[in-house]
Amino acid sequence: MRQATVYIDQSALQYNLNRVKQLAPTAKIVSMVKANAYGHGVKDCLAALKETDAFGVACLEEALEIRELGYQQPITLIEGIFSADEMTAAVENNIEVIVHHQPQLEWLRAHKDAYIAKELKVWVKLNSGMNRLGFKVPEIIDVINTLKAEGFTCVLAMHFANADAGNHPLNEQQRDQFLQVKQACAPILASCCNSAAIFKWPELNFDFVRPGIMLYGATPFADKSVHELNLKPVMTFTAEIIALNTIQAGESVGYGSTFVAEQNMELAIVSIGYGDGYPRAFPKQNYVSIAGKRTRVIGRVAMDMIAIDVTGLNAPLGTIVELWGKDCLVDDVAEANGTIGYELLCRMSARPQRKLT
Repeated sequence: MRQATVYIDQSALQYNLNRVKQLAPTAKIVSMVKANAYGHGVKDCLAALKETDAFGVACLEEALEIRELGYQQPITLIEGIFSADEMTAAVENNIEVIVHHQPQLEWLRAHKDAYIAKELKVWVKLNSGMNRLGFKVPEIIDVINTLKAEGFTCVLAMHFANADAGNHPLNEQQRDQFLQVKQACAPILASCCNSAAIFKWPELNFDFVRPGIMLYGATPFADKSVHELNLKPVMTFTAEIIALNTIQAGESVGYGSTFVAEQNMELAIVSIGYGDGYPRAFPKQNYVSIAGKRTRVIGRVAMDMIAIDVTGLNAPLGTIVELWGKDCLVDDVAEANGTIGYELLCRMSARPQRKLT
């Protein structure tokens, strides 16, 4: 049997949730589990996140899956509902919504009595410069004050565009706008911190924080590793060596013959490829790990196989190769691939078997 395997460490996920609690001790935690818990498998991750205060998802389908699994914590639709008929299902299942444009306000008001009776909060999105979703100042102040006058409990929400960057000028602009609206609409609940902001601006944690990537043990920063942030990788992705070859100097490896050996070397073929979610394009040198020792990937990644350099490693058939996990961080693999850890985690295919550790 092909042994491409994804291991999910639930204790690491619990550890990372506790890190959020340490960093934001007075805020409630809305754990982001959208996109199948960032590719980790929402069912298994919910079990490890049962002590969270709430969950955040992108769409109604994701929220209903959580309810079907029996979890009763508050759930927030971070993009809101997409049509009027979705509001009925949201209210029936005690799902809170973000509103970021006028039609959503109309759909909300059509269910005003039931929404308020269930004590559901309305999250109102501020567009402070990211320019994706939300009301701009001063419109959002009118929206919030109107909703409050109608009896709704509101949460002012915002998303930083550059929380992972050093001193980007938009950070200050977004923060100042958020504080301006918060003051104008006081008293009001507030939430603006994602993973990066939780680390950078503890004074902005307010009532709710929304950790995502940090829960899964990947870094929100380009210049800080998960080890520096005291986080633990949750996913370990492995496969086995299925063939061994010895090649001579001048011989090439793989499609396009892009790798040509400069000296005699031993190589191994590993049963993994882009059909499993392992990335193909590596503008920089990429590495895997065998028993804690990093070794390079050579040649192009194929749909089902990669070649690695095992010269002097004594790696027989069946040897387990870590593609990413604790030794080869997913962020390092992503950086070599010219992308971010978020993408690699979220685009995992269903082909590798999955196991809990």
